[in-house]
Amino acid sequence: MDIFAPWHLLIILLIILVIFGPSKLGDVGGALGKGIRDFKRAMSEPEVAKSTDTLAKSELPPGEAKPDKLS
Repeated sequence: MDIFAPWHLLIILLIILVIFGPSKLGDVGGALGKGIRDFKRAMSEPEVAKSTDTLAKSELPPGEAKPDKLS
């Protein structure tokens, strides 16, 4: 026996529709899709984070180390 039968998902969707209403449901779906897209884009571009970190370190004058911990 499956944990989630198709009618379970139908009831969950009906409850979500009642809570948010039909007008807000489209906004919530769009925001969720945009968040997932941005997350995937950020995960597929790890070189951007590395180059930003390298840039921050290169802006320091020679001989000065960037403090790792705040005291």
